Amino acid sequence: MIELEKESASLKEQTAFLVGFQEHDEDAALIAGQLDELAELVSNLDIVPLTPEIVRVRNHQVRYRCGSGKAEEIAQLVMECEADLLVFDAALTPSQQRNWERLAKCPVAGREEIILEIFASRAQTREAVLQVELARLEYALPRLQRAWTHFSRQRGGGSTNRGEGEAQLETDKRLLRRRIQQLHEELAVVRKQRAAQRKSRLRRPVLQAALVGYTNVGKSSLLNALTGANVFVKDQLFATLDPTARKIELPGHVEMVLNDTVGFVRKLPHQLVEAFKSTLEEAVLADILLLVLDVSSEDIDAEWETTLGVLKELGADEKNIKIVFNKCDRIDPENDGLRLVRLRNMFPDALYVSAETGQGLEDLKRFLADFAGKSRNLLHALIPPHRHDLIALAHSTGSVYEENYTSDGHADLRFAIQEKYQHRFEEFLQ
Repeated sequence: MIELEKESASLKEQTAFLVGFQEHDEDAALIAGQLDELAELVSNLDIVPLTPEIVRVRNHQVRYRCGSGKAEEIAQLVMECEADLLVFDAALTPSQQRNWERLAKCPVAGREEIILEIFASRAQTREAVLQVELARLEYALPRLQRAWTHFSRQRGGGSTNRGEGEAQLETDKRLLRRRIQQLHEELAVVRKQRAAQRKSRLRRPVLQAALVGYTNVGKSSLLNALTGANVFVKDQLFATLDPTARKIELPGHVEMVLNDTVGFVRKLPHQLVEAFKSTLEEAVLADILLLVLDVSSEDIDAEWETTLGVLKELGADEKNIKIVFNKCDRIDPENDGLRLVRLRNMFPDALYVSAETGQGLEDLKRFLADFAGKSRNLLHALIPPHRHDLIALAHSTGSVYEENYTSDGHADLRFAIQEKYQHRFEEFLQ
């Protein structure tokens, strides 16, 4: 992974030279926006991003991805500004990464590696720590050769007469593969425990809602504001990685469980999508998704598309989805009037809230209460004495409006219940 020389606090800050590749059919403004996001990602590692460079690529080159002439020009700029790290807003192959390191004479990283480093620094729960370590090792495995290029490999070709570097490389790969296998096994145990917890939660008649959206749109702040929780909040990318579930009290004495999920980002590394599938399953299993967008963001269209793309990959894009625009306190209705008109035309049913000031939160709670109410059906059932489990389910599930008992012990109930439990009462309905 990324390794920079350790310097004392009195010396200069670590710096990174950023490069983005622009394909012939890509918009320069889009690439510039992605580089701005990369700069914010790099800043999250306490590395100072330098002025980025956009490289136009007509045809992919195997060695550097771009032409050798342009590559040498970039390497010269890196050396002139004495950057400590060269970061590409793209996924480089292991060989391309090695070639750039030789040319620029400094460590080289892609966007994936930067995101992996951020996740590694933020993971707290056991599951998140294991998932991040697994993703980092799977990313590092094909790149191990970088660390041993200074050793000799010229001692012959026999299997028992190999160079020091080659022998060490094979040993390290074997150790990494063994650790990766261990992590898969440990994660299987953790996921089994998590599935059991989720199963017990789903047995309860409380509806589930999940906050999903781009990173740093204020999902954790919304969770805190709606539920009175104290989830860690900070104005930075990936401030929280671990899922959090809190109960929320809604109008009409309705209860719902609200789940916070890890934020999405453009070009999310494939290893992390796979590694965090179990974390993001909260979105798949929820009864409704609150898709949160930052109404003040200049890249709101790209963030909307990224969020939908990740939900589609998870198989959650066809669930009940409610658009919630957060951070309304950061926009001026007069100066941002056109933006608001455009958004209201695009999303006529969206809600506008501010977790900071509380604006619109009561409207959001009423919407959730209304959704919960529509998800329950009014039933009339005559339940025999030996089915006390159904009587208990009716009480725990929702609202029992009328309860009478016949002379032979049958329970005559009129009640509202979630649709998914209705089949349990089918044979006793009146």
